[in-house]
Amino acid sequence: MKNKYFNDAIIGGKGITASYSNNGELLRMMYDAPDFRQYLDFFYTGVKVNDSWMIYLHEDQNNRYNQYYTQDTNILNTEIENTYFNMKVKQTDFVSVKNSVLVKRYFFENNNTIDLNVNFLVHSKLLSDYNNSVGAKLEENTLVQYNHNDTICIFSKNPILSHQLNDSKNTIGSGVIQDKDYIGMSSDSSISYDVGVIKPGEKKELDIFIYITNNTKLDAEKLFKEISDIKKMDVNREQNNVEKYWKKYLKDHINITLKEENSEYNKKYNKIYKRTILLFPLLTNQSSGGVAAAIEVDEEKENCGRYGYCWPRDAVFITEAFDKLKMQKETEKFYKNFCKNTQNKNGMWEQRFYTDGRLAPCWGYQIDETASVVYGVYEHFKEVDDMKFLKDTLKMCENASKFLCVYMDNILGTHDTSDIVKNEIEATYHTEERNKLPLSYDLWEMHEGVHLYSLSAIYAAFDAMIKIYENIEPEYKENRLKLESISKLKNKMKKNMEEIKKYISQNMYDENMKCLLRNNSDKKTDISVLGCVAPFKLFGTKEKKVVNTIERINLTLRTYTGGYLRFEDDNYMGGKNPWPIATLWMAMYYKEIGDKKKMDECIKFVVNSANEHGFLAEQVDNSSMKPSWVNGLAWSHAMFVII
Repeated sequence: MKNKYFNDAIIGGKGITASYSNNGELLRMMYDAPDFRQYLDFFYTGVKVNDSWMIYLHEDQNNRYNQYYTQDTNILNTEIENTYFNMKVKQTDFVSVKNSVLVKRYFFENNNTIDLNVNFLVHSKLLSDYNNSVGAKLEENTLVQYNHNDTICIFSKNPILSHQLNDSKNTIGSGVIQDKDYIGMSSDSSISYDVGVIKPGEKKELDIFIYITNNTKLDAEKLFKEISDIKKMDVNREQNNVEKYWKKYLKDHINITLKEENSEYNKKYNKIYKRTILLFPLLTNQSSGGVAAAIEVDEEKENCGRYGYCWPRDAVFITEAFDKLKMQKETEKFYKNFCKNTQNKNGMWEQRFYTDGRLAPCWGYQIDETASVVYGVYEHFKEVDDMKFLKDTLKMCENASKFLCVYMDNILGTHDTSDIVKNEIEATYHTEERNKLPLSYDLWEMHEGVHLYSLSAIYAAFDAMIKIYENIEPEYKENRLKLESISKLKNKMKKNMEEIKKYISQNMYDENMKCLLRNNSDKKTDISVLGCVAPFKLFGTKEKKVVNTIERINLTLRTYTGGYLRFEDDNYMGGKNPWPIATLWMAMYYKEIGDKKKMDECIKFVVNSANEHGFLAEQVDNSSMKPSWVNGLAWSHAMFVII
């Protein structure tokens, strides 16, 4: 497939999540989860006007573009003006909230002085491989592209004018396609529709539907019955219903007083906040509760290990934002369903998962993934004050906390044979497995070892577990054995919390610079050291070593635009780009110490670097102040809400 590194806009609805370029090209279409599976190699649309060749709507030297969402919705509009023929095309894309169908509406307007005879073409290629090859057939006025598992149907209420199921790529450029075959083996096929003659000043319309279904769910007769029902859809009414749905969804989840829109900055701030609310459900697996980090950008893994997965650590930040957006049910599903089902029997969580809970490709474990979940459970409890939630997640958190104790025993070299809790843990986890535990990656997934951020997360997890016990102990007042078990683990965790502070002081503090270090093997300044203050509160904001560390971060990682790098000598994607996450982390620190001026400066950088739709990226080009990698990153949006 061709490289499609940047999603400029994202829409979604019933089972479908789709992404677009800023010129309106449909880049990706996922069903029936936001991370799996992606079907499209490409989906091109274009017009043949009078005697012209194919004019691609998403790419032509004579085209001008303007893209925007229908206000407060996930309905995307792309206006395309072809200056050669003086014809305007408005493309409106939305996903039904009732059916797994993506609707593409095209409105043609002739601003020329001559008649324009318009033929509309669709050229669709599905991703295909040896084990799941794609075929195509033309049946009941529908282009059916199918593989072993799934079927994608492309159709309109209008009759198909012509089609080409095989070798379409060699003829589509002429704007003329013709084929006698009704069935073929090609993964790319094309169809055309006659829009007709559009007179000067006249407007015409064409609606295209893309319907996806799993082959195990229905037979051919039922499939075409569903297609027939979709064709009966009143498209104007359906678009209106989708618009109402998203506007209500947004209204139900706005939990702050938005800024008065008396400046461009305030307008953009509000746009980001609203877009965040509209983005989160598009990244969430409604069945499992898993949340994708982003819509995928690099299927071929040419620049990264891919993004279309659920990292427990990222999701803990995201669910904290959920809680602030009155999405507590989504948070609860993440912990009670997704986390329970993905926890290893030894108590840990692996690096990342598909959003349906299946283990995704990993390259190592990160101890803060496990610690973050325990921390997140208590943070959610503080929000909802629901004892049932604590009881439902208690065993999960206990197992995770015991695993964290094992990890700390390895780090600290604890070998107290009289420790009863230690003996219980040893009975569960084999020594040879324990010896491997310290080789954890940091949260950036680039360095193996022992890290300040990870230790801070463990400290916060122990603190959270102790508070969970304090809340839940009265529930077990008649159960002496349970209370004894709770007491022993609490004592173990309290001791570990003390030892973590000692370990950091001895191994992660530079006596010369009087500041904290990110790990015990190098002295590179890293924004993640802030984790020990916010959110994990291992150290106070005014402690001298923290203040010195902040000063060093500002000297080393702050760029001239006001954004912050992740760490010194970062080489990922060039390493010179500030990250909204890093910058909002600094804003979080400044909020903790009550420095509103500096907090606002950090937030201003993030607001100014969002794209025109309000999406926040992973990284920002420091010279252009535009998103440069992974647009619509859930973690960035979560930090924006949390701050």
